[in-house]
Amino acid sequence: MIMISIQPFDAKKICALIATMICLSTVSGFAQPIFLSVPSTPYDRQMTRIQPVLFTKGVTHHDSLSLAVVNHWIQDLRGIPYGFSSEWKTPSEVATGAAADCKGKAVALYHRMSANGAHNVRLVIGKRSWMSRKTHTWLEWTTDGASYVLDPTINWRACRAEKLGSSAYIPFYAYAGAKKYRAASSTLLYAKN
Repeated sequence: MIMISIQPFDAKKICALIATMICLSTVSGFAQPIFLSVPSTPYDRQMTRIQPVLFTKGVTHHDSLSLAVVNHWIQDLRGIPYGFSSEWKTPSEVATGAAADCKGKAVALYHRMSANGAHNVRLVIGKRSWMSRKTHTWLEWTTDGASYVLDPTINWRACRAEKLGSSAYIPFYAYAGAKKYRAASSTLLYAKN
């Protein structure tokens, strides 16, 4: 004789599964990338042209570089027409050229900020969205307890990182001075522990 159950799944297990799915979907929405220090990245060879810019340190230390000044710099760079370059342009090449791409504009902004004493600035390589076919370059800046995405190619001003959501500005690698980073999702790190 074959017994057929009307309830093939345990109700407690179904409720636990649904609760877990809800929690995981909520947590991933709040996930901020964590940058892990690495000895090298796939972009290191390309970065040799701009390495002196990455090592630039300001003469003075500004704890609170004005967001208005940074927004002005972003607007200046955003006004430069877009033109792709296979190599990373230096800030002087961006300033004297007719056009610049995301790499050149981000490096020029990184240079201005570093030269004026800004700290906690990272040059980031990643994707603008999950749908993007190519990589994109922008800056991330943490100041006064807030994190900002600085993208002088697309945006006219700094954007608060938490307002952009997890599907925009997805980092892969970052540079800050002599340090190199690989981005990892915080939810992936916590899931491993």
